[in-house]
Amino acid sequence: MARHDVDGWIEAAARRLARTTSRRGFLGRAGTLLFGAASLPLLPVARASAQTNAAREPAAPESGDATACDYWRYCSIDGFLAACCGGTQTACPPGTEMSRVTWIGTCRNPVDGKDYIVSYNDCCGSSFCGRCFCNRNEGDRPVYLAGKSNDINWCMGTTTTAYSSTVAIVLGVATES
Repeated sequence: MARHDVDGWIEAAARRLARTTSRRGFLGRAGTLLFGAASLPLLPVARASAQTNAAREPAAPESGDATACDYWRYCSIDGFLAACCGGTQTACPPGTEMSRVTWIGTCRNPVDGKDYIVSYNDCCGSSFCGRCFCNRNEGDRPVYLAGKSNDINWCMGTTTTAYSSTVAIVLGVATES
């Protein structure tokens, strides 16, 4: 392709762009594009998938048996404990997938006397575990307050809706009572 042909094509494209757009419109679209590109790293999906639960979980002093229903993290749990099914209190058993949607509770840690916000994630992907069933409903709300209700199968958004067990992940210290 000759240099003259490229120059003519670029000139024609520039003139067409100048006829169909204004400077204000161009600057508005450019600003929107830049703002949108700058906000992509702020999406929670990018951060959540990049870390393991252990790396995200704040340090809370531990005591007690993670396979017992009276373990402090399980104050609002309703389901089979992942710690009894081949996982831990923060990791799903092998062959299962952690749900992305959860319910939350606020539990008091007897070691330091602080209240912690705990996320209860269902482990999905195999049939239910059937061991260490716990149903503690402290702070449970009706189903119409879904984020605080433990009576829902939270395996939505996973490859299968088959429920296996539940983990309890500490999200942080509660600042209000």
